[in-house]
Amino acid sequence: MSEVKLTDDEKWQASQTCNPAYDGRFFYGVKTTGIYCRPSCKSKSPKRENVLFFDTAKQAAESGLRPCKRCRPDLLEFQPLKDSADKIKEVCDQYFTDRSRLKEELAGLGLSRNRMIQLFQEQYQKTPSEYLNQLRIASAKDQLVHTHNSILQISLQSGFESLSTFYAQFRKLTGVSPKEYRKNTD
Repeated sequence: MSEVKLTDDEKWQASQTCNPAYDGRFFYGVKTTGIYCRPSCKSKSPKRENVLFFDTAKQAAESGLRPCKRCRPDLLEFQPLKDSADKIKEVCDQYFTDRSRLKEELAGLGLSRNRMIQLFQEQYQKTPSEYLNQLRIASAKDQLVHTHNSILQISLQSGFESLSTFYAQFRKLTGVSPKEYRKNTD
């Protein structure tokens, strides 16, 4: 059974209410800006007389319009919140041992600290700080097993700023002290 064809008035109403239920069913373009969008796009509403409707993104592009940078109608799937959380995770994975670079790279994402925490927690069910501590403890555990470095060196090389924080996080996540962990793995 095929979908019922929407009228232009129904398409206009869906685009005015930014209704995501219509995404993929049609696209709309704005003559004055030269941009086409998904119905769910949160960009400023255009004047009705400047709007064109298309069944596919390809049709909109072929008519000379370019995709909106906000709703990315040129992508099959667009999940900006997931993408932002993934970028936060990538930065954490890469710079967890270098706090100043980590701070610099996270600031470069253009999100507030609270927004980062919110996005990350929604996607990964933990805060960025909890994730960073897990990465740092995993690094420390590996070093405790495979090196003869001192516990202080390992804590610093794993990205901890103080030995007391390292000990507290290590015990919290493993149930034992770093020294006990090293002894039990020999």
